[in-house]
Amino acid sequence: MTHILHRAANAAMPVAVGGRGIELFDRDGRSYIDASGGAAVSCLGHGHPDVLAALHAQLDRMAYAHTGFFTTEVAERLADRLVADAPAGLDHVYLVSGGSEAVEAALKMARQYFVEIGQPQRRHVIARRQSYHGNTLGALATGGNEWRRSQFRPLLIETHHIDACYEYRLRETGESEAEYAARAAGQLEATILELGPDRVIAFVAETVVGATAGAVPPVGDYFKRIREICDRHGVLLILDEVMCGMGRTGTLHACEQDGIAPDLMTIAKGLGGGYQPVGAVLLSGRIFESFSKGSGFFQHGHTYMGHPMAAAAGLAVQEVIRRDGLLANVVAMGEHLRARLEQRFGNHPHVGDIRGRGLFQGVELVADRLTKASFDPKSRLNAAIKREAMARGLMVYPMGGTIDGVRGDHVLLAPPFIIERHQVDDVVERLGEAIDAALAA
Repeated sequence: MTHILHRAANAAMPVAVGGRGIELFDRDGRSYIDASGGAAVSCLGHGHPDVLAALHAQLDRMAYAHTGFFTTEVAERLADRLVADAPAGLDHVYLVSGGSEAVEAALKMARQYFVEIGQPQRRHVIARRQSYHGNTLGALATGGNEWRRSQFRPLLIETHHIDACYEYRLRETGESEAEYAARAAGQLEATILELGPDRVIAFVAETVVGATAGAVPPVGDYFKRIREICDRHGVLLILDEVMCGMGRTGTLHACEQDGIAPDLMTIAKGLGGGYQPVGAVLLSGRIFESFSKGSGFFQHGHTYMGHPMAAAAGLAVQEVIRRDGLLANVVAMGEHLRARLEQRFGNHPHVGDIRGRGLFQGVELVADRLTKASFDPKSRLNAAIKREAMARGLMVYPMGGTIDGVRGDHVLLAPPFIIERHQVDDVVERLGEAIDAALAA
C-alpha cells in the first residue's frame, strides 16, 4: 500500500535504498546500472564524496535564505562559474529548481524583453514538433509532443510548431545534408513571415532532442541558419539544453558543436547531477539591460529560486567535472558506446537508427528496416524493453510516440560521465538482451 500518486497510478515500485558510482540498489538487494542517469540527470553517478561534502558544509553554514531579502555567496559563485563557461553573450543567470521552471522563466523573460523595449505587439512563440520542454503549462504549450499536450489543450497558450530536424524520418531520398538543413530551417522563416515578423517573440528548440524523440542531433549548418533567421527578424532564440546540456554531448553546452550562441538558454538535470533540484536560465546582456534600464525588475519569481543547498550542489558538480576532466571521458566513452551500439545493433532487423552525441545516444526500433514502419503502439514495446532491462539490472529510458506522439519506439541512453569501458560493454550487452526478449514476447 502506498499513499504516493506515482507516475503510473497502479505501479508497484521497487524501493531504492542506496547508490554508488553508476549503480543504484533496492531494498531487496538488487543492483541496477544507471545507464540513463535517471532522466539524463546523474552525470556524476551516485554518492560522489566531493558533492556530499559540499552539501554537508553548506547545510552547516545555512540551508535557506529567501532571495527577496538576500543573495548568498554560494549562489553568486555558481553564477560566476556558469557565466565564465557560457556561450558568448550570455552574462547573467537566473537560478530556479528545475527544467520546467527554467523554460517558464525563459518564455516570460522573452515576452517582458519586448515589452520593455517598446514592442508589446510581439506575442507568438514558435517551437518544433516532437519537442519536450517541460510539464508546466507554458512549457507544455511550447513543447510539441501531442500525447502530453492533448488532454490539457484547453489550458494551453497558443503556440506554433514546425518540423523537427529529424534526419532519419524527414530527410528525403536524394536530398543532401545541406539541402535538408536548409529546408528544415526554412520552415522557421516561412512561419515567421506568416505570423508577421514583428509579432514573433521567440523560437524555442532543444539543441539535441531528448526524451520525446531519442537523442536526435541537428544536421549540418541547421542551427547556423536558424540563428541567422532569428537575427534577421529580431526574434529571440531560446535553446533548451535541460537534457542535452552541461556536458552530456561532450562539450559543456551542446550548441558549442553547432557554432552558435542563443539569446536565452535553459539548463538543469546535469547542472546539479540529481544531488539537489536545480536549474537555470542563462540570458544575454541585452535582455538583462532591458530589465535593469527599464522597469528595474523581472516580473517573476519562486520561493526556492537561488536555494543555497541547490547552488552548492550545482557548484560542486561543475567543479568536479572541470577538475577531473570528465568532458574528455564523455567524448571517449561516447565514441565507445556508439561503436558498441553499432556493433550490437547495426544489422539488427528491428533497429532502424542509432544516433546522438557523446553520452547521449538513442536507438530507434522499427517493425521493418526497409520501410521504417513502426510497431503497433498497442504493443507497448517501449514498456516491455524497460521491464526486461530492469529485470537484467539495467536502467534505460525507453519512450513511445517517437514519430508523432503516437507511433514509434526508442531507447535513450545517458549514463554518468564517470562510466568506464567495461561498464559501457555491460550496458550494451544487457540492452541487447532486453530488446531481444521484449521483441520475442
